[in-house]
Amino acid sequence: MKVAVKSLDNKKVGDIDLSDAIFGVKVRADVLHRMVNWQLAKRRSGNHKTKQVGEISGTGKKPHSQKGTGQARAGSRRNPQHRGGAVIFGPVVRDHAHSLPKAMRKLALKTALSAKQAEGKLVILDTAVSKSHKTKEMAKTLETLGLTSALFVDATPDVMFTRAIRNIKYMDVLPEKGINVYDILRRDTLVLTKEAIAQLEARLK
Repeated sequence: MKVAVKSLDNKKVGDIDLSDAIFGVKVRADVLHRMVNWQLAKRRSGNHKTKQVGEISGTGKKPHSQKGTGQARAGSRRNPQHRGGAVIFGPVVRDHAHSLPKAMRKLALKTALSAKQAEGKLVILDTAVSKSHKTKEMAKTLETLGLTSALFVDATPDVMFTRAIRNIKYMDVLPEKGINVYDILRRDTLVLTKEAIAQLEARLK
């Protein structure tokens, strides 16, 4: 499919042929859902923790006699039924990550790219290079492009461009190697450079 290539000042500078095998895949919400769940699960630190009986500070002496006191039998003050005791079935430090086949992850990325193309929210730039690191100037450039929420992906992001855009709300910049489904979907528009597309098509073909 042919798509127009624009410059940063929103002028058409040519056309580019996008691979249907990458940008024309049928959009499947179930695949995107599984991928986002996989990504967010891997992000979780899993460092929530409550103390087990063996970790509670306290004596191991039997509180009172087994019989004759009228109280329930007890073997330790560290037991869960006592104030300051352990927590039963509480959270422990663990890894929340789960497996997802590589083929599924590849399909999910293609699906996310195709979804943006189908919605008309894919913008192709000739280059994403800025002469200035000033945020104010970049904000005007983005206004010219009509972008309010976007993810910019370049083969190797320009340092000046990244500095200029990083303080603008709802704007992200990623290298092509770091492109992922979650970041694509959380922004309204996906902006790719010609170099990023070349690398993506070589990697996902």
